[in-house]
Amino acid sequence: MRTPPTATSEYLVLCHGTSWDKILSPADIENVVKQFYDWFERLSKEGKMRSGHRLAAEGKIVSRPKAVMDGPFAESKEAIAGYWFIQAATLEEAVEIAKGNPLSGLRSNA
Repeated sequence: MRTPPTATSEYLVLCHGTSWDKILSPADIENVVKQFYDWFERLSKEGKMRSGHRLAAEGKIVSRPKAVMDGPFAESKEAIAGYWFIQAATLEEAVEIAKGNPLSGLRSNA
């Protein structure tokens, strides 16, 4: 039995940067994290945000059988820090939702 198509699709958003908080004071971190959770909760209630998770900063890189290296590397500004699933009618709508993230644009110069 086929599932009927829906008016929306699910889009995966990957969050880059693991040291955004290094450029903020503790009070600023608390404020922006509260803004993020308020934003995320509002979108969840609207059915626009499905789920998401922050990832651990440490990890391993497995590149082939029995080849394991420490990682992610501190010098990598492109490390994946987390992800979310956005429910939207179009890619353009998903992009607009993602652009509303209070944490977007925060980058460490480290």
